[in-house]
Amino acid sequence: MSILSEDTRRSSVPATPSFHFSGRRVAAVVYSTYPADPRPRRAAEALAGEGASVEVICLKETDEEPFRECFNGVKITRVPLKRRRGGKLSYLLQYGTFILASGAILAGRTLRRRYDVVHVHNMPDILVFSALVPKLLGARVILDLHDPMPELMMAIFGLQENASSVRLLRALEKCSLAFADAVITVNETFKQIFLARSCPARKINVVMNSPDEQIFQARRPAGRDPAKPFVIMYHGSLVERHGLDLAVTALAKLRQSIPSAELRVYGGSTPFLEQVMDQVRQLQLGDAVRYLGRKKLEHIAEAIRECDVGIIPNRRSLFTELNTPTRIFEYLSQGKPVIAPRTPGILDYFSEQELVFFELGDADDLALKLEHVFRHPVEMLRMVDCGQAVYSIHRWSSERLRFLTLVDGLLKRGRQSLRREPAPRSDFRRS
Repeated sequence: MSILSEDTRRSSVPATPSFHFSGRRVAAVVYSTYPADPRPRRAAEALAGEGASVEVICLKETDEEPFRECFNGVKITRVPLKRRRGGKLSYLLQYGTFILASGAILAGRTLRRRYDVVHVHNMPDILVFSALVPKLLGARVILDLHDPMPELMMAIFGLQENASSVRLLRALEKCSLAFADAVITVNETFKQIFLARSCPARKINVVMNSPDEQIFQARRPAGRDPAKPFVIMYHGSLVERHGLDLAVTALAKLRQSIPSAELRVYGGSTPFLEQVMDQVRQLQLGDAVRYLGRKKLEHIAEAIRECDVGIIPNRRSLFTELNTPTRIFEYLSQGKPVIAPRTPGILDYFSEQELVFFELGDADDLALKLEHVFRHPVEMLRMVDCGQAVYSIHRWSSERLRFLTLVDGLLKRGRQSLRREPAPRSDFRRS
């Protein structure tokens, strides 16, 4: 029986209070695509669902995306700028352009009608300063730290902790934390990092990256069909630190004992993917590795239901030691076993009762664990049941409540500030 029974659902999620955000105006800013980026989407739709007027400013990376549209009750404005992976100067130019563009949009709209809350997603941390004009005119600013930027840049560029650019990033992070009225991040490990780097405990909260239950509706674990191929799935960013090349190496070893094994890959095309596909050809795995491109979340949920195991094949870096991939929860929600690296960011939430662990960055160990999943289907059913029990504690309905409660508190503090600081009525009237 699945752990996600009705009793578990009722006991793991507190009764949802009613939030009254009708008439409230919220802006979200994200240097990413929307609605493809799941965390900004969940937050924006949660606020819109409670009556807030929500606007998202994001990137326009394809010609097919309109400059403006309304999606699930959220108004979207896209800035025509494409992310291009490159050196530090390339990142600086792209970030700077988007900060100026989003800041100008927010300022112009604020002068016509003020925002109550501006929710800024990193990277970069200093994107929070795009909310300068709204903040000066009374908006509360939330800085959503998806990743600790110094550690991530150390992983991307192979930098040491004492590098001048890392020290600069930490200084900018400190300024960004001070500017925000509230800070949220994705796991306890990240929270402890930010606390150690000057963020006051009263200001920071964890809102985990749990799958949207409207898309990833919980399913009971089910055994695999032995007549079908053994399907391994990877989805996410196709960058070196996420280790898709290790997964391909592991697959080559696995097919020596399990010839039916195949790997399905989902994510946007990158230069690293081209390297991996060269590796696929060299290993003569063309019939065993299927690259299926970037898909909407709804399609990812369907793809997970068709696989037999999900993998998190990370390479070793300071960043991959710390993060807790959302993909773990997505696989578990659909009743699939997960192979993940044994790292602090994952061990904070999971044990060997819930996940199959491999040694971070070790393709040989990953191949062994994949074979173990294939050979022990009954054990995997029990493991997924246990994993779903952990997932039930951190389901989006619980994290959504935590997020909305934080926003509600900010709005109430804003009203109290206005009462303490009398001003001409016109200064605070919402047009």
